[in-house]
Amino acid sequence: MLRYLLSRLWQSLVLLLLVSMIGFTVLTLAPGGPLSQYTLTPGMTKEALDRIAAQMGLDRPLPIQYLDWLRHLLMGDWGRSYRDNQPVLSIIFGHLFATLLLMGTSMVISIAIGTWIGIKGATRRYSIFDYSATVGAMVALSIPTFWFGLVAIYIFSLKLKWLPAGNMYTVGNGSLGDYAIHLIMPSLVLALVNIAVWSRYMRTATLEVINQDFVRTARAKGLSPRRVLMRHVVGNALLPMITLAGLQLPTILGGALVAETVFTWPGMGRLFLDSLGYSDYPVVMGLLMFSAIFVLIGNLLADLLVAFVDPRVRLG
Repeated sequence: MLRYLLSRLWQSLVLLLLVSMIGFTVLTLAPGGPLSQYTLTPGMTKEALDRIAAQMGLDRPLPIQYLDWLRHLLMGDWGRSYRDNQPVLSIIFGHLFATLLLMGTSMVISIAIGTWIGIKGATRRYSIFDYSATVGAMVALSIPTFWFGLVAIYIFSLKLKWLPAGNMYTVGNGSLGDYAIHLIMPSLVLALVNIAVWSRYMRTATLEVINQDFVRTARAKGLSPRRVLMRHVVGNALLPMITLAGLQLPTILGGALVAETVFTWPGMGRLFLDSLGYSDYPVVMGLLMFSAIFVLIGNLLADLLVAFVDPRVRLG
């Protein structure tokens, strides 16, 4: 188990290094560059821009800039925002709770509903429910998340006036119930695509387990269909779903960026777009690295959980 853990850690560190190199290079060489906001200042001259570039270390070769940035990152200094000169880490942590709340809620919803749909579709194969679930999953996967968000706002906020159109809470309220009401629409919209993915994978995994010999043996012993399903089928079908949960993290993060923008949710996705529009590259790079670390840790934990449950993984 320790050897497997060390191997996965080494792979994650190499991947994280590659992500940092690619991200830093793309942002540095992007049109406009870090000095683009300074060019908008009235009376700004080329000499002044060159002086600012020298003060920020942007006049050095790109590899030297990257190594210097990486050294500061490993020391816990993620830089300061160009916009308000605040530490990047403090800015990210200020938006972290909102994103984790939205992602966690949507993930619980997608796993619960997707698992139920997948199991029911597998046990009632080729039924009206199974066909309806398949069509619904294809529709959910074909239509962009922002479209679902705009439709939800139009129906439930503008027409029915049941739910707020955006933000995380009502100014002056901030109670638990107020947070919950504001969370309903963005979490359901974000969960919609993941429900479709989870239900299809769960259906396939359940069908594979149902056809195994040990399930037929359990039926031959006279066990009730419900007991066979809950005790022998569901537990084994959920094993590959643990890996899927880790693989879904990048999708949920990408969907959170869209959902936070549509619903003006004050999370890291909204911060990323705002910082990108302002060319606040230290914050953008910090969000990129934080997201990469978050996804790698999630995948690592999922792999370790699978290895703990299934010895064939860690011994293979």
